[in-house]
Amino acid sequence: MAMTRFPQKNMTTTNVVFIWLVAILGVAFIANVLWAAFSSGYLFIPSNSIIQPLPNDTATIRIHQKDEAARNLKKHYPARFLSGAYADLPAPDLHWEEMPPAPVPRLDGASIQIRNLFYVFAGYGTINYVHSHVDVFDFDTNKWIDRFSMPKDMANSHLGVASDGRYIYAISGQHGPQCRGPTSRVFVLDTETKKWKSLPSLPAPRYAAATQLWRGRLHVMGGSMENRHTPGVDHWSLGVKGDQALEKQWRTEIPIPRGGPHRACILWEDRLYIIGGQEGDFMAKPGSPIFKCSRRHEVVYGDVFMLDEEMNWKGLPAMPKPDSHIECAWVIVNNSIIITGGTTEKHPVTKRMILVGEVFRFNLETMTWSLVGKLPFRVKTTLAGFWNGYLYFTSGQRDRGPDNPQPRKVISDMWRTKLSLS
Repeated sequence: MAMTRFPQKNMTTTNVVFIWLVAILGVAFIANVLWAAFSSGYLFIPSNSIIQPLPNDTATIRIHQKDEAARNLKKHYPARFLSGAYADLPAPDLHWEEMPPAPVPRLDGASIQIRNLFYVFAGYGTINYVHSHVDVFDFDTNKWIDRFSMPKDMANSHLGVASDGRYIYAISGQHGPQCRGPTSRVFVLDTETKKWKSLPSLPAPRYAAATQLWRGRLHVMGGSMENRHTPGVDHWSLGVKGDQALEKQWRTEIPIPRGGPHRACILWEDRLYIIGGQEGDFMAKPGSPIFKCSRRHEVVYGDVFMLDEEMNWKGLPAMPKPDSHIECAWVIVNNSIIITGGTTEKHPVTKRMILVGEVFRFNLETMTWSLVGKLPFRVKTTLAGFWNGYLYFTSGQRDRGPDNPQPRKVISDMWRTKLSLS
């Protein structure tokens, strides 16, 4: 039987080898992509992905094909999917009303409310610019009514604040923009005369230390140490009366159970409550002449500790989820601590910061947590106040949108909602 032989000129040895090499490389590439996607704990499909436009109906067809493929993968591998907004908790919607914005946007500032007046201090305007003044809001008229300067040596961000109802104490913090070094300086403001005085400096500078006035003594706890990253557990106190220090130096107290910055510190019925916070923070890039901030490992936690009248620490139920950047994001309403926004643990796949969009309640009578509702958007380092039944917040850094909880814009917005707690 005769056999047909294909012409050799169309399939040389070189062509055959080339085709086999291309096929092998293609198989290897596909295998590598699949391994990368499924070998991690999750397969991340961001909800804000950009799809390039294609002519005619091609784009629609491809989007439908992509959505169908995603649904099929979710069906077979549900545990491997994690949306950008995975950390959001179910909470009621609240009716928020937009109020006059603060005169400037600010991040990592501080605030104190004295009756109907809300004092807002310092903060970043941008990463390269920091504020050195105080803005004042009147809750009775819902207007920003005053502005005055801070001392030149006072911290511009990450400062601790406390008040006795007239005098405001501003303690330590970061001096300057980017990730510059801290100051140990302490100042007191007389809100009636708007005059500043200096008090004895801390034994060592701290970033965003927990601060409160208790039993006639200023208490400063935790924060980050001089390198901005290492958690401090030190606890110091200083006797004060009005704008006067009763001692020449700070006294060492019992250390806090867990160190770190950006936590709420609240006084209630002769007990101190420490809530949330983190270990680690951005650091200045080594050798940078502008102290440029560089990312470092951070661990956010929802721990709650109480320091009782006998100076003993006790652990209490943790927050519904880890929360940091809440040092001035709280108010007390009807025997409850209300906390607005913050940051939680980084996304396990993208490793990006995730902002918090919930309003939390800690009932001081039952020692239990619940969710009051949702903020208008996710936001960190809010400055919160409460007046005539309304919960207010202003400033901070908000998210990139409903489906993207990463931080973006530093804001001056102010919002309020009628708060009713059962």
